[in-house]
Amino acid sequence: MVGKWHLGFYKRGCMPTQRGFDSFFGSLLGSGDYYSHYKCEGPGMCGYDLYEGEEAAWEQDRGLYSTVMFTRKAISILANHDPRRPLFLYLAYQAVHSPLQVPARYLERYKGIPNPHRRKYAAMVSCLDEAIRNLTLALKRYGYYDNTVMVYSSDNGGQPLAGGSNWPLRGSKATYWEGGIRAVGFVHSPLLVNKGTKCRSLVHITDWFPTLVTLGEGTLDEDLNLDGYDVWEAISEGRPSPRQELLHNIDPIYIKAKNGSWKAGYGIWNTAIQAAIRVGHWKLLTGVPGYSDWVPPQTFSNQRLTNRWHNERVRWDRGKSIWLFNITADPYERVDLSQRYPHIVKKMLMRLAQYNKTAVPVRYPSKDLRSNPQYNGGVWGPWYKDEREEQEEDERYNNLFTNHLGKRRWKKKSKSRKLKRKVEE
Repeated sequence: MVGKWHLGFYKRGCMPTQRGFDSFFGSLLGSGDYYSHYKCEGPGMCGYDLYEGEEAAWEQDRGLYSTVMFTRKAISILANHDPRRPLFLYLAYQAVHSPLQVPARYLERYKGIPNPHRRKYAAMVSCLDEAIRNLTLALKRYGYYDNTVMVYSSDNGGQPLAGGSNWPLRGSKATYWEGGIRAVGFVHSPLLVNKGTKCRSLVHITDWFPTLVTLGEGTLDEDLNLDGYDVWEAISEGRPSPRQELLHNIDPIYIKAKNGSWKAGYGIWNTAIQAAIRVGHWKLLTGVPGYSDWVPPQTFSNQRLTNRWHNERVRWDRGKSIWLFNITADPYERVDLSQRYPHIVKKMLMRLAQYNKTAVPVRYPSKDLRSNPQYNGGVWGPWYKDEREEQEEDERYNNLFTNHLGKRRWKKKSKSRKLKRKVEE
């Protein structure tokens, strides 16, 4: 793995190399400086965030812009691997994400964009495009390309306040509207049967695991009870996707909708809870879905987003806690059909309730001061140790201490022997 982890690191067992990856070079946090690789999470909570394996990568750090640095690392992995042997390379770029930083040479071509956020964003994407080109050329140069599947995917929608745009979709990053959850992506490979086509089937991030394992001629135990499906035929040949529904999320600890209730959910579901589910053409949202405006591209304005007169402000949503949309017919979520089709609402609320029964209870502990990098050599990293880990560490320390004492005693003995010999002589 190369790039951004952002899946937790409170203990060593959560690190990438403890979660299935043979090697890791990248950052643990969700964001940070693209050059210095430092990140502050508040006053007095600053630290370094670049790793090689399970150690800080001080020696490998040349202050390079992370998009360039991660690409070079990925290419070096390709150069040192035998293309006749299988390889899974997960390359999670930091870009494009705040803070908006980019080498000056990429900004030159976007002088015509007056909005500074949008200008930097466009430049960062150009740098990312160049990185993908360099990676593709390396795949060809080292003999991988003809037998490679490249999946390019994003994790969420854009943030309009930081140069992103989801127009004409509704909402933004961190919301359950399509602008927050519908991410762009493509699959590129000589192995595709139908090239240059659009796949409009439902595909979820959990589908990549069974799809890629099967494609790589691996085996999956039937009792794994996976959430994902093998969607290769849907992507490659245009066949129907085996996925007919997906749970976007259920968040029981997010802000509750003031007007949500069990009654509004027909006694099936408490609509105060933030949740969203898609079944076929239908999408249901409950609770507070998040920022819900339609935001036009910010390309030609440097005004603050809140002052833009042509933002479509949603007034009629106040007091609501449930929405139903036909996403195929209305991908922009403009026509709420929850009142017109209560029988579909009830069916989808039942699916939400069924999913919720299988959910693991949320564990969201308060901030642990031991996580402060100042207690870890100025580096963000694992800080929690359970009893077994502490015992193992104590044993390692004791062994080192015992060995050290043994060496010192042996040296003392050898010195005393030399002294005796001198006295006898």
